[in-house]
Amino acid sequence: MMLRPLYVFLPLLCALAVESQSQKTPTSSSPNSTAAAPRVEVSLRDGWRFKFGPESAMELQAEPDATWTTVSVPHTWNRVGYYKDTPASHINTAQNIVTTQGVGWYKLTFTPPANVAGMESFLQFDAASRIATVWLNGTLLGTHKGGFSRFRLDSTAALKPGQQNMLTVKVDNTKPAAGSSTADVLPLTGDFFVYGGLYRPVTLVFRRKMHLDLMDYGSSGVYAKTTTLVAGGAEVEVRARLRNDSDQSGTVMLRTQLIDSMGKVAAQREQSVAVEPASVAESVVSMAVPHPHLWQGVEDPYLYRLVVELSDKSAQLVDRVSLPFGIRQVRFDPNDGLFLNGKHVTVHGVGYHQDREGKGWASEPADVAADEATMREMGVTGVRLTHYQHGQPIHDLADRDGLVLWDEIPLVSQWTLGESLQPTEALRENARQQLHELIAQDFNHPSVITWSIGNEIDFGNSIPAFVGNKTGAVPDPLPLLKELNQLTHELDPSRPTTLATCCEGIRYAPDTVVPITGSVTDLSGANRYFGWYYGTPSDLGPHLDALHHTRPAQPMAVTEYGAGGAISLHSDNALGGPESRNRPQAEEYESYIHEQNWSTLSSKPYLWGTFLWNSFDFGSTTRSEGNAQDINTKGIVTFDHKYRKDPYFFYKANWTATPTVHINSSLYTERAYRVADVRVYSNAPKTSLRVNGKLIGVLANCPDRICVWKGVVLSSGTNNIVASGSFPKGDVEDKTQWHLSDAAAKTVNIDCGALVAGASDGKHFGSDTFFEGGTAQVISGPAAWGRVPVPPKIAGTSNQETAATYRSGSFTYRVPVADGSHSVVLTFVEPSLHRGERIFDIFANGQKVVTNLDVAAAAGDSLTAYQTHFEVKAKDGMVILEFRPTKGDAIVSAIEVQ
Repeated sequence: MMLRPLYVFLPLLCALAVESQSQKTPTSSSPNSTAAAPRVEVSLRDGWRFKFGPESAMELQAEPDATWTTVSVPHTWNRVGYYKDTPASHINTAQNIVTTQGVGWYKLTFTPPANVAGMESFLQFDAASRIATVWLNGTLLGTHKGGFSRFRLDSTAALKPGQQNMLTVKVDNTKPAAGSSTADVLPLTGDFFVYGGLYRPVTLVFRRKMHLDLMDYGSSGVYAKTTTLVAGGAEVEVRARLRNDSDQSGTVMLRTQLIDSMGKVAAQREQSVAVEPASVAESVVSMAVPHPHLWQGVEDPYLYRLVVELSDKSAQLVDRVSLPFGIRQVRFDPNDGLFLNGKHVTVHGVGYHQDREGKGWASEPADVAADEATMREMGVTGVRLTHYQHGQPIHDLADRDGLVLWDEIPLVSQWTLGESLQPTEALRENARQQLHELIAQDFNHPSVITWSIGNEIDFGNSIPAFVGNKTGAVPDPLPLLKELNQLTHELDPSRPTTLATCCEGIRYAPDTVVPITGSVTDLSGANRYFGWYYGTPSDLGPHLDALHHTRPAQPMAVTEYGAGGAISLHSDNALGGPESRNRPQAEEYESYIHEQNWSTLSSKPYLWGTFLWNSFDFGSTTRSEGNAQDINTKGIVTFDHKYRKDPYFFYKANWTATPTVHINSSLYTERAYRVADVRVYSNAPKTSLRVNGKLIGVLANCPDRICVWKGVVLSSGTNNIVASGSFPKGDVEDKTQWHLSDAAAKTVNIDCGALVAGASDGKHFGSDTFFEGGTAQVISGPAAWGRVPVPPKIAGTSNQETAATYRSGSFTYRVPVADGSHSVVLTFVEPSLHRGERIFDIFANGQKVVTNLDVAAAAGDSLTAYQTHFEVKAKDGMVILEFRPTKGDAIVSAIEVQ
C-alpha cells in the first residue's frame, strides 16, 4: 500500500472520539459474524457526519458541532451539471449545483462487535476521492492517494471491540495545480468532473492473523487465470497470497476448488503451506478441468465459483474467499477482430462514466445495474470503463451477462503541470500505484480483456483549452507510457495492453505535431470525431484504413466517436447547419453522426471493437453546450439516465434482434413546416407509416434500419404519426403527435444556414432545409472548446440569431407551398466583404427577380441586415429560388414565403 504518515492533531481527534451516543452508527454484519467465523464484515453506511471546508485538523477544532451534516455513505458533496430548459423537471438546477473542490471531513461514531477477540481488523474503503487520510480513535492509520480504487488500512491496534469508536476521514479533491495537495495524483485534468467524498461503501473487516492477503493493493489475495484451453479440457492456475501477521510461523492447509453452477466440484487441489511470522507466502496451483463449460460472452456467460480456503491443523476454517470465475481465452487478430475461445465476437461497445444527475459518483449498486440493463437492451456487448477504475458492481454484472470490458487508469490528457517537461517521481509512483491497484482488484473478472494505460495523451502541440496552454516545448509522453506498459505486462502477462489516442493522423492546424503513442501498447484504440470536431463523417473510413496500414500487425479498436445532442433542440434537416459542437446541438444531428459513423465502422472487419461516446450524458465543467451547462451532451441517454435519445434506438435496431420501431424527433412537437420527412428506426422486414390514419407507405428491409418517408404533408392542428413494423410474432408500433400551427401551415420561414432555428420576433422559423447545394455558415464562427460563440452584432434587425446564419455558394431552394401567388421576403447580411466583392442574381421559378445584388452596397455596410421583397406564383406545389453568383458566393440569411 502507498501509505504515507501525516502529522496527527491528537487534541482534536480525541475530542471527536467522545461525541454523544446519539451519533452512534448501528453496525450491520454478515449472517456469519460470530467469533468462530473466519471473517466478519460490518457495513459502515449510516450515521456519518460531514463538513466541507477546513483544510487542517487544527482549523476543524473551531467548527461548532451544529455545522456538521448527517449523511450516509456513499456520499459526495458535489452536484455538477444541469439542463437549462424546464428546470422544474430536472434534479439538478442552477440553484443547487455545487462544483466546489477541496477538503471535506467525515466522522463516524460506531461500536464494532465484541466477539472478535484474536482477530485483526481492517478498514476497507471502496473509493475515496481523491486523497483520503484516516484516523481511528485519534490514531493515524494512513493516507491513500487515488480516487478510484479500493484500499484497506490495518486498524487492529487502534480499534476497541465492543466499545464506542470514532472514525475520522479527511478527503481532498482539490483541482490539481502546481504546488497543490493533488499535484501528483492522477488525473491531472480531463473532460469530466472529479467529485469529492466517500462515494463508494466503507466496511470494517475482521480476519484472523493468518489470512488471504488483505493488504495486497486492495485485492482478494487470489489471482486465477485460464492457462490452457484445448478440446476436452482446460488448465486453471490459481495464485494465492497467504499473510501471517502473528509472531509465530504457521502451517495451513490450502484448498482450492472450482465449483460448477450445480454445486459440484469440477476441480480441486490441496496443499500444505508454511508461512513465516510477519510475512507473506505465495502458493501457485494448477487445476485440470475436464470438459469445461466456457465463459462465452453474451452467448453463454457461464460462471464457476472459485473457492479458496485456509484451514489450521485442527481442520478449523481460518479464512475463505469465494469468487465467480469464467474459463475463457481471448485472442485479438489485427485483420479479423476479437476471438473468444476461438469464436469470433463482435464488440458493440459504449463508453461509460459513473456519475448521474442528483447523485454524482455516489451511486448505488442498483443504479449501476439499471445502467447495465439499459446498455444490454440496446445490444451492447462491450463497455469501455473510462477514464479511471470503476467499482466492482459493473465488473460483476459484466461477468454475469457476458459483456467484455476495457479497464483504464486515470492517465488522461496531461501528466505534467505548468511548463514542466517531465512528470515528477511522485506522479510516476502514483500512476504505478493506480495501475497496480486496477490489475490486482479486477484480475479475476473474465469480462476484463485488456488493460488501458492512458487516454488521449498525444495532443502534442494541439492542446485543447481544458488541458491548458503550453508556451514552450510540450512534454513527451513516451517514457511514462513505456514504463507503465512494461509494468502491466509484469503484473498480468495474460492480457494485452492498450490505450486510446486522439490525434495521430489528425491535422488540427498546419503546424500540428503530435507524438505517436499508439505503437507503445499491444492494442490501440482511436478516439475520432469526424463530422464533429473536424472533417466530415466520410473522412472516417480512409483515416482508419491509413492507421491500419501504418501498423498492420496491431489490433485496433475505435474507442470514441459521436456527437452532442439535446432533446429539447431540434432540426428540420441535419445537414442544414455547420457542425455544432456548442449551443445548437440538435438531437437529429447526433443521430446523423451516429448513422454515418456506424455505416463506416460496421464495414471494417479489422476493428476488434467499437465504443461509441457516450452511453449517458455526464458532468464536465469544461462544457457549455446544447441545452446544458457543465454537461457533456454526447450521451445517447440523458444525465438522469432515463430518456433514451434517438440514436439509442438506431443501435437497438442494428445491434439486436428485439423488434424495434422508433419514430425520430418525437419531442419536436411544434413543427415549423407543413412538409416534413419522417424518419423511423426499424428492424422489421416491413414498416408502414400512417399520418392521421392515412397510409403514407410501406418500406421493406430499410438500409441500416433507417426508414425515411420524404415530403410527408401535415395538417393544421394535431397530427397523429404511427409507425408499425411487421414481425413474425406480431406488429410493433410507435406513436407520436406533431402539431402544426395555422401560421406554419400557410407560411414557410427558413432560417438559412441554421441547424437549429434561431429566435425571432413574432415569427416561427424552421431550421435550414429544402436547399440544394451551398454550405451553411455562421457569422460568429464556431466557438472554442466547450464555449458559447460570441453573438454577432448585426445592425438593422432585431432577429440577431436568424440573421447571423446563412447559406453560401451557388444553391437552390425548392420550397413546398400551395399553388398560387406568394409573397417572398429575403434577408441578407454581408459577413465580411466590401462593396463590389460579392455579386449575385436571384431567380424565382426561372424568372430573374434580383439582378447583381451587392449586399454590402445595398445595406450600406457589412454586418447590416438588408431585405428584398417580390411576388412569385407557385406551380406544381413549389416555389424554386435560385441563387447564382457572378462574383464571389451568393448568400442568404432568411427566406419567408407566405
